[in-house]
Amino acid sequence: MLNKIWVAFILVGFVAAVAQLLQGDLDIFTRVLTGLFDTAKTGFDISLGLVGIMSLWLGIMKIGERGGLIELFSRLVAPFFRRVFPDIPTGHPASGSIVMNASANMLGLDNAATPLGLKAMRELQEINPQKDTASNPMIMFLVLNTAGITLIPTTVIAIRQSIALKQGLVGFNAADIFLPTLLGTFVSFCAGLIAVAIWQRINLFCKPVMAFFGAFTAVMAGLYFWLAGMPAEQMAQMIGLLGSGLIVTIIALFVAVAAWRGIDVYESFVDGAKEGFGVAVQIIPYLIAMLVAISVFRTTGGMDYLIGAIRSLVLAFGLNDDFVPALPVGLMKTLSGSGARGLMVDVMTTYGVDSFQGKLAAIIQGSTETTFYVLAVYFGSVNITKTRYALACGLIADAVGLVGAILIGYAFYH
Repeated sequence: MLNKIWVAFILVGFVAAVAQLLQGDLDIFTRVLTGLFDTAKTGFDISLGLVGIMSLWLGIMKIGERGGLIELFSRLVAPFFRRVFPDIPTGHPASGSIVMNASANMLGLDNAATPLGLKAMRELQEINPQKDTASNPMIMFLVLNTAGITLIPTTVIAIRQSIALKQGLVGFNAADIFLPTLLGTFVSFCAGLIAVAIWQRINLFCKPVMAFFGAFTAVMAGLYFWLAGMPAEQMAQMIGLLGSGLIVTIIALFVAVAAWRGIDVYESFVDGAKEGFGVAVQIIPYLIAMLVAISVFRTTGGMDYLIGAIRSLVLAFGLNDDFVPALPVGLMKTLSGSGARGLMVDVMTTYGVDSFQGKLAAIIQGSTETTFYVLAVYFGSVNITKTRYALACGLIADAVGLVGAILIGYAFYH
């Protein structure tokens, strides 16, 4: 599927470029070529930029693994993971890495989540009988990762606050999209989980899974009542404290427990960190391949044509098209996180950060994920070429999450 989409991006973009050339745009191929070079460099820079972060987190995870805390995490969530990941052996370290990755994603800590996710993929590859084909646990993990629940959209809140200051909005609450985003991402998570569970014939109507959803609902309610009444600045401060405090506490806990058990902590960290460079280098060709295809499609106006067609379709059904300006954020987020972030800023700047379109763009940005990026990077890190139905389920989660975000935006702000 990724092969077909990649070819489609390139060929559709080329046809669009030829059409623009025939209309007199003599610079179109120059822009396409420049975009190709820029995105290739970007892919390389991103991969190199991951080396330090990945070395840090792989080192910390090695300490946690040798200290026994990863195994403890696995035992604590064993009832849930035995149902959702039935093919992962009991006590396998992949379960702990998956939990850590999910926790970082929930707090919006992308830099921490990616290395942990890559480590989980490498551990899942160890128990994968067909090394070039995605296993059932890999697919479930990838889809839940792309549709992962985001408790705190820290980056989106920070961007909204910055734009509000530029627009002269006094007392603006940049965190007012907290609850809508939380609900939107929960919808996406449920859609992804159900889609894969149906495909893999996993029974979700069991006590462990129901207990998980009940506990998560309680946590969401607790966070909402704790944060909702705070002023914007205090809420941002508490959000930052929660995220950074949790990560630092985990690092200190791993080190303390490993030292208490007599583990050589420094040597364990170095052994884990050595894996960081190799993984990052292995990602480069997969990441660049996806980014250059997206660049061609975007530079030649393919996304603009798509949005125009959607607007015409929406109007043909007599529906309200107020959401259409924010729609490119959701469509681009599936392809590129940085591209979606730029589109979100453009919507907020054009329509106003406090407008319906601006708020909706923020909700979509905070409650959807970069499916193509995650699949390309995570599968590429373990040389998976046959992704089976992973992309289809990921896109289902994205589509349901996008529709859910739009409906939630209308319910809250329209």
